[in-house]
Formats: sequence, C-alpha cells, structure tokens
Amino acid sequence: MGKNSITERIILGLDPGTTVMGYGVIKVTGQKLDLLQFGVIHLQKYASHELKLKKIFERVLSVIDEYLPDEVALEAPFYGKNVQSMLKLGRAQGVAMSAALYRGIPITEYAPKKVKMAVTGNGNASKEQVAAMLKQLLKFEEVPKLLDATDALGVAICHHFQGNTPKAGSGSWKAFVSKNPGRIK
Repeated sequence: MGKNSITERIILGLDPGTTVMGYGVIKVTGQKLDLLQFGVIHLQKYASHELKLKKIFERVLSVIDEYLPDEVALEAPFYGKNVQSMLKLGRAQGVAMSAALYRGIPITEYAPKKVKMAVTGNGNASKEQVAAMLKQLLKFEEVPKLLDATDALGVAICHHFQGNTPKAGSGSWKAFVSKNPGRIK
C-alpha cells in the first residue's frame, strides 16, 4: 500500500431551505477533520419558487465542481406542521440531491435529531450548541450569523461519525433491480 495508505475523502453537507441554504465541506484524512469551506446560499431575493430551485441546483453544482466531494450528506426533515412549507422544502431537497446525482455522487440523508445527536450527544440540542461544538471540532474562529452554515457542517460531521461510505451508484435503479429481481414485473 505504501506511505499514502491513509484514506482521504471530502464530504459536502447540505441544509436545504427555500430562503437560505447552508453548505459545509470537510476533508477527512484518517480520523483527522479539516474544514474546507462553509457558508450559505441566499435565496430570498428570487421572486418565484421555480427560480429558487434553479439557483439551488446551480449553486450546489458549483460547490460540487469546486470541492469535488466524494459524498454528499443532506439534512432532511421528514415532517412538519405546514404542508405547503414541507412541499417547498422537499422540492429544495430534491433539487440539491439532483445536483449531486447529476455528478454521480452518492447521497445520504439524516434527520435533524440524528445530526444533533452525532455532533453534541444530545438530539434536542439547539442550533447554537451544535455551532459551538463544531467550532471546537473544526477549529474555526467565528460562528456565522446564519446558523444554516453550521447546520450543514453538522450534517457532514454526522456522516463522517456514522462511518457511511456508500458506493457510487448504490442508489441507482440498476443496483436496485440487481438486488431485487423478484420485485420487477
């Protein structure tokens, strides 16, 4: 194997939203974590929902093309009180996922409680507590004003801690069909 046998992977964490979308990119070398980038994509300036979705796709694609992540981890709330809000959020998540799938990058989704638990040890932790723990883990100076950025970093860290390394194409129809021949009519 030689001296370069330490595995290195880049994980893009996404916290999709329809007004602000957070993203965070980490590099994992063995068990060492390095922060590459994190921030937010502002969407409130776009008038229509369709234009917001287009911008999410374009911006996620540009982050993917810049950092070339091996995997994408996505925070995905699976329920909410307002059906219209959940529908819009689901569309934002779907578009973000489409950008990763367009580049052939495997995706894993995590519920918000799972992310909080992985980062802080408390599934009911506040966004501020998650940000404070990430600040220590990744050694960055300032917590951003919009915590969507640290939420996205939390998703990437959660993915790392879960030890998930999906194989490219594992979520494809071809893989599903080969694993489930009896389910195809």
